[in-house]
This record gives sequence, structure tokens and C-alpha cells, in this order.
Amino acid sequence: MAVPIAVLDCDLLLYGRGHRTLDRFKLEDVTDEYLVSTYGFPRQFIYYLVDLLGDSLSRPTQRSRAISPETQILAALGFYTSGSFQTRMGDAIGISQASMSRCVANVTEALVERASQFIHFPEDEATVQSLKDDFYGLAGMPGVLGVVDCTHVAIKAPNAEDLSYVNRKGLHSLNCLMVCDARGVLLSAETHWPGSLPDCTVLQQAALTSQFETELHKDGWLLGDSSFFLRTWLMTPLHIPETPAEYRYNMAHSATHNVIERTFRTIRSRFRCLDGSKGTLQYSPEKSSHIVLACCVLHNISLEHGLDVWSSPATGHMEQLEEEYEQMESMDSEACRIRQELLLTHFS
Repeated sequence: MAVPIAVLDCDLLLYGRGHRTLDRFKLEDVTDEYLVSTYGFPRQFIYYLVDLLGDSLSRPTQRSRAISPETQILAALGFYTSGSFQTRMGDAIGISQASMSRCVANVTEALVERASQFIHFPEDEATVQSLKDDFYGLAGMPGVLGVVDCTHVAIKAPNAEDLSYVNRKGLHSLNCLMVCDARGVLLSAETHWPGSLPDCTVLQQAALTSQFETELHKDGWLLGDSSFFLRTWLMTPLHIPETPAEYRYNMAHSATHNVIERTFRTIRSRFRCLDGSKGTLQYSPEKSSHIVLACCVLHNISLEHGLDVWSSPATGHMEQLEEEYEQMESMDSEACRIRQELLLTHFS
């Protein structure tokens, strides 16, 4: 005789079917200090996310009960900032580990849908000029619209046959191309590139390159390190500076470009799911890239809300890879002319 097997819902066992929405945790019942220590952000920031994402997180469901947007956001923030689905995190808000995972997926997709709202280059002239002024104030480098670099985030191996995500250190990763302003606000984030691709190849294939070569941005440039080719819109350091002007240019370039390194450290420190200390992201490359992008969106929103203190470096296993490369000098004569004119005009 066949014995029927019951599929048990952990949330149902704990809380029953008495409510359509599982409001188990009340923000007003705890202190800001508790919220920051457990979920990484204060109360008003979390309320803002509830308003921003609430409609997306309240989509119709076939289940008789739905987890509230507030609870979903707390679950996702807990994962992003700790890198863990530990039971204590679920216990704090009253949901199972399986539900925690679903909440992270829901919130991640809701944030990714809004990425272009929070990560973009300014368009109006006044804001663009302010962007340049802020960069000039750092080290005297004129015309800078942003600083660009790549950073690796560790992921689980997609499958045994796919070696495209294996980086130089033999680890599986995503190579993420980002641009930020002088405050560390991200202006562009492409988080889906396989870890085997060198930085120069990522930039060559990136939407960022198409944006700068086909649109405006003719009155300024990005700053990139020597892993990239010199372009008319991308100023790189000189490989072997010889004159005082060339040394001054390289020093100003390095001091300005350092902003992106500090931004990477801040993001890793705030979002520990990315720093490798809890292991790799246990998702497919596509889902992992969405988690990275969601954290980038939260990073920018946090800066909008004044949470802009530079954090200390993260201590995880997946540190920034030091590229081993031959000097990427450009054969673009116009790019060389622009850099030479910059040297003569501002650094001689």
C-alpha cells in the first residue's frame, strides 16, 4: 500500500496559515544600532527601500501566504552584508533558510530592475562640470568624467567544462568593470564578464566603450590604469615618465584613479557576500552578476542617504587581482596627441 508523502513548509510549521502576510519582525521594536549591526543599514534607509521596492515585492503569488516586502528586504540585506544564510539570521525575522534564499532572489531582481535609475552618467552640463571640478580638486587632473577599473568577485564553478570563468589564480570569478565619480558613486557597472577575460578585453567588449565612442562625452575623459589602451576618451599613465611634466601627470593620475580602489574596498567591506570571507557566491554566473549589481545599486543609494564614510579594507579571500600585463600603449595618434596636449597645458 502506498504511503502518501507530505511536503512540509518550514514557515507553515512555525507560523501556521493564520495570516496571508508574514509580518513577524517590526522595525519599530528594535534600535537603529541593532539594525545596523544585523542588517548593515539604519531604519530610515530600510523604510526607503520598502517604499522603493514594495510594489515589486508584493506581486501576486500562488501561495496562500506572502512574506511582506519589509521582511524580504531585511532578509536580503542580512545576506548581502554578512554573506551568510545562517539560521540565526532567519530566526531574527522568523523565516526559514529556504525562504531567506527566495527573499534574496526577489530583492536582487527588484534592485537590478532599477539599476539604470541609480547607476548612470550625468547628462546636464552643470552636473557634468561639477563632476570635473570634484575630480580636479583631488589632484589637479582636468577634464575627468570618471575613473574606471575592474575587480573580481568569486563564484562557484558553473560546470566542469566551462573554463571561461577561471581567472589567472585558478579561481572562478566574475570580472566586473566599474566607473565611479570623486565621491565613489558608481556611474557604470558591468558585472557579468567571465573571470578569464583580461581587463583590456572586458573594456574593449563593454557597453561603456560603445557609449563613449558613439555618444557625447567629447569634452572629457575617463582615467584608467596601464591595463587599458590609451584612447581619446581614456587617459592612461605613461609607462616610463622622463620629464618633470610626465612625472607630475602620472602622480596626479594615480592619486585621482585611487578613488576607484577605495570604492571597491568600501563595497566589499559593506557587502561581505562579495569579499570571499564566507566562500564564493553559490549561484550561477548570471545570478551572481545580479547580486553584484544589486549591491552596486545599494551602494549608490546609501551614498544618496549620506552613508558615505569610507570603510576599512575588507579582509576576504578574494582580493583585487593584480594584473600581469605588458604596457598597453595605444597606436591611436589622436589619443597620443590629446595626452601630450594635456601634459603641455596642465603639467609643464
